Amino acid sequence: MRIAAGLALVATLVAGTTTAHADTLDYVALGDSAAAGPLILNQDPALWCLRSSDNNYPRAAAKILHARLTDVTCSGATTDDFAGRQFGFVAPQYDALKPTTDLVSITIGGNDVELVQTALSCINLLPEPVGLSCSDRLGGQVAARIAQWAPEFGNALDEVKRRAPRAKILVTGYGTYLRPGGCHPVQPIWSRDADHLQGSIALLNATAQAEATKRGATYVDLAAVSVGHDTCAAPGDRYLEGLIPTTIAAPLHPNAAGMAAFGATVARAARPGQQSAA
Repeated sequence: MRIAAGLALVATLVAGTTTAHADTLDYVALGDSAAAGPLILNQDPALWCLRSSDNNYPRAAAKILHARLTDVTCSGATTDDFAGRQFGFVAPQYDALKPTTDLVSITIGGNDVELVQTALSCINLLPEPVGLSCSDRLGGQVAARIAQWAPEFGNALDEVKRRAPRAKILVTGYGTYLRPGGCHPVQPIWSRDADHLQGSIALLNATAQAEATKRGATYVDLAAVSVGHDTCAAPGDRYLEGLIPTTIAAPLHPNAAGMAAFGATVARAARPGQQSAA
C-alpha cells in the first residue's frame, strides 16, 4: 500500500510538473536594434549584438507572460540575417525557431530601408533656409526601398510559420519618433523633413502590417503607444531617444521606459486581457 501510495504521489507530482511546463510559453524574439536595446543596461555579454539582457521589450514581455524566452535580436540586423550569419559569425535568427515554439515577435525592416541613415541625412542645425532639405533631396527613395522590401518580409513571415507552425506571430512596428512638424531645434530636423521622416516610418509600419495581415499574423502598433513620448517630449517622458540621448540608450532608439511600455503592449497582444504587472 505504501509503495502504491508513493507511486501515486510521484505520478501526481510529475503530472503537475508537466502541466506547468505545458502552460509556459516558449517565446522567440527575432529582430533588430529596435527590439535588442543597444546600450540599455544590462548588456548581453555577447557584445557584438548590443542587446540588453534585462530591459529590452522581449524581456519585458516575457516577464509579464512568465514565458521562456529565446532572444536572438541583434543590432544592425536586416531581414537577410534571419537566414544568414550576421557579421559572418552570428547564427541565423531562424535557428532559434522550433516546432514547439508558441510565440514569435518580429521587429525588422529599418535597416533594410536605411531609416537611421535617412534620419542622419535630415540633420540641419540651423533653421531654413540655411542648409539642404532631405525630403527635397531624397524624394521617393525611401518609399521605393520599402516597396522592394515588402515581398522579402512576406517571405520571411512564411518561413517563420514553416519553422514554427503552431506559434502566434507578432509583428511589431516602429515607434513615433517625431510629432507633426517636428521640434527644431530640440531635434535639429526641419519641419517638412520631420514629416517626411516620420511619414517614411509610418509607411514602413503600414507595409509590415499589410504583409502580416495577409498571413494571419498579429500586428502590434508601437507608433500609437509612443505618441506623446517621442523625441520631442521632455526627457523624462520620452520612450525614444533623439540624436543626443538623455538616458543610457542609443541615439534614435527606444530607451528603457519605452521598452517597458512596448513589452507590455506585446504581452497584451500575445494574450489579450493579460495584466501588465508581472
